[in-house]
Amino acid sequence: MASLSTEPHYIGIDVGTGSVRAALVSHAGTIAATFSQPIRTWRDPNDSNIFEQSTTDIWAAIGKCTRGVLEVARIDPSPSKALVIDLQGTPVTVTNGPNIGEPGERNVILWADHRAYEEAKLINSTGSDVLKYVGGVMSLEMEIPKTLWLKNHIAPNRFSQCQFFDLPDYLTFKATGDQARSNCSLVCKYSFVPPGGWDRKFLHLIGLGSLVDDGCRRLGGHPGQNGSKVLTAGLPIANGLTERAAAELGLKQGTPVGGGVIDAYAGWIGTVAARSSTGPDKGLSKAPSLSESRHRLAVVAGTSTCHVIQNPEGIFVPGVWGPYQNAIFPGWWMNEGGQSSTGQLIDFVITTHPAYSELQSMAKDTNKQVHVILSETLERLRVEAAIAQGKGAKTFSLTELTKDLHFYPDLRGNRSPLADAKMRGSFVGLSLDTSLNDLALKFNVTLEAIALQTRHILDQMNARGYDVQGIYMSGGQATNTPLMELFSKVCNIPVILPYSNSGAVVVGSAMLGRFAAEVATERGHVPLETQEMVAKASHNHRERLWEIMVDMTNPGVQILPTASSREKKLLEAKYKIFREQIGIQRKWRDEMAAAAGDG
Repeated sequence: MASLSTEPHYIGIDVGTGSVRAALVSHAGTIAATFSQPIRTWRDPNDSNIFEQSTTDIWAAIGKCTRGVLEVARIDPSPSKALVIDLQGTPVTVTNGPNIGEPGERNVILWADHRAYEEAKLINSTGSDVLKYVGGVMSLEMEIPKTLWLKNHIAPNRFSQCQFFDLPDYLTFKATGDQARSNCSLVCKYSFVPPGGWDRKFLHLIGLGSLVDDGCRRLGGHPGQNGSKVLTAGLPIANGLTERAAAELGLKQGTPVGGGVIDAYAGWIGTVAARSSTGPDKGLSKAPSLSESRHRLAVVAGTSTCHVIQNPEGIFVPGVWGPYQNAIFPGWWMNEGGQSSTGQLIDFVITTHPAYSELQSMAKDTNKQVHVILSETLERLRVEAAIAQGKGAKTFSLTELTKDLHFYPDLRGNRSPLADAKMRGSFVGLSLDTSLNDLALKFNVTLEAIALQTRHILDQMNARGYDVQGIYMSGGQATNTPLMELFSKVCNIPVILPYSNSGAVVVGSAMLGRFAAEVATERGHVPLETQEMVAKASHNHRERLWEIMVDMTNPGVQILPTASSREKKLLEAKYKIFREQIGIQRKWRDEMAAAAGDG
């Protein structure tokens, strides 16, 4: 294959909810090519909690994507720098039924899967110190409740043959043949607390003692024991790609592979080192230091939304996951807030409204996206309402247009900052209107509710010791200008939009690839074979990853808060009502439980 460039390139891979995406990224952070491939998600028509995938399907999609980016860019590969399998590496079925625990394709329980409600309830009743590191309450979306669910449903003789991975760790294992685990995966999803690691008493207490009995080997093992290793982000794994993996991915054997991270944390890597500008004629802010990262909240917004930030000290925030030690940088701690349903919520509100078919027809006739039509409809309604009320159209805001319509958005429960899986959504202010106008109004308050909940999470973080001075967006919602403006107004801080909203996660992953390549080269490609070697390399290169992030992150555009004094008052009132709805819903839930004899 002819090469158009001799500049080193790096491949970043993002396994999303519905697709795999790969990007070929230059040494300077420019995306040379992207390629995506859909992956299957299995649902149960009788149980909305079930979301399952297949590592076989995911790995095949990754191979198509890596080959695809090389073909698109015409670059030779030489310069490119919660699932269950058994002990033989065969995928194990996680679908409840007669075949659970047996070899089978559907071996991934997706983050959105909420089957482990009772297991999470049991775990949270223990009062274990482990819970301090997940905001006080462990989410049923995490791996330990799901692993416990599997233990409760798989025959003991088959469960004893299962080993468990978070997806990034499985993919690096598949690529390198090395079972080294990512510190990010373990601390964020598997209740691993450095420096002690696994809490054996906790695992025994909740019924996972069989995992402790073999030294937690099936979870990845204790660092430094029996060859087990836990790596901070991006450190090179083993000897890079195995011959088989290289052939399957269309790359060279020995290509360095960096220790992976969860997708939201890759989004943090790909955004928070950005310099910003308020416009094309404005100068750029200076290059940030690693110390400044403590004031930068990365918001990775797609189907769901994650809010990621780090601090040199461990900060405990009720209802917010973490603090997670060494999740990315050695010696630093990270917290993660989250909204289980945001992009999914917007789609639900739109597609379930009686006027949706009319909206679809208009989109087809005008060749416009539905969000554009809804925004145009809102603008017309705003101007009409201002005229009808004898107010100036320039000062009459959308907040005022929908001031008597209130939406609480937790249709799938609350991840942060309430950590309450029983929370549900509600509208206040409904009428008999089923028109497109009504859909536009509900669209606006849905965006408003997402922004208000973001502020709720941010307020909780700041109340415990953070000082968030900017929101660094990525993901599909970063293209939704009205929502981004609402974030800035509601939270009263700048929002920085990335150079490529859809590329932040894969660019962040590519940064890890560059880091792995540089560390491997400096070490003369001597593999990190022991935990002692891992710790030394992590310490010696602790600042280099940030330097790469600054070097490869293209400037973003800054949106400043622009709310008028009147709109600020309205948004403050909306926020007060938003918080009141939480207490009212919980009060009503308790009253109904008492009436039913459940309280």
